[in-house]
Amino acid sequence: MKIPFVDNWRKRHGAAAVAVFPPDGAGAAGVGELLAECELLRAQAERSGVELDDSVRSLEALDQLVPRWREDEEALLWLGNDAGLYLGTVLVRRVPGAAWVIWPNGQPVVRLASGREIDVVEAGQAWAASGAPELSQFYAEAAES
Repeated sequence: MKIPFVDNWRKRHGAAAVAVFPPDGAGAAGVGELLAECELLRAQAERSGVELDDSVRSLEALDQLVPRWREDEEALLWLGNDAGLYLGTVLVRRVPGAAWVIWPNGQPVVRLASGREIDVVEAGQAWAASGAPELSQFYAEAAES
C-alpha cells in the first residue's frame, strides 16, 4: 500500500518495529508462542520449499532465499519483523538461558544467559533489506556470547 505521508514518515524515522504489550499476568510461554507465529515469513518460506522448524538449519535455508520481497516496501517491513521474531524464536528455543524480554516501549528482545540483550527485530529488518548479517551468522555469534 502506498500512502505518501506514511512513506515519507518511514523514510525520515526508519521502519516501524514490532511492539508487544502482553496483558498483565501473561506467561513467557504465551508471549513466546505469539512472537513465534511469523505468518508472512512462514508463508514466504513455504512457497520456496523451506520448512521453518525452529532449527539453525532453517535459518541457513532462509539465508539462501532469493530476496524478491525487496521490491515491495511494505512486504520488506513486515518480512523483516517476522525474520527477526523467527531468529529470536530459534535463539530462545536453542540457546540455553535465552529468553524473550519485552522492553517498556513494547520492543521484544532476546536476553541471553550472559545478560546481553539482542534486538532481533532490528537484525531481521537488516537481513530482509540487505541480506546482512545473515540470520544463521547472527545466530552463531549470539549463541557464542
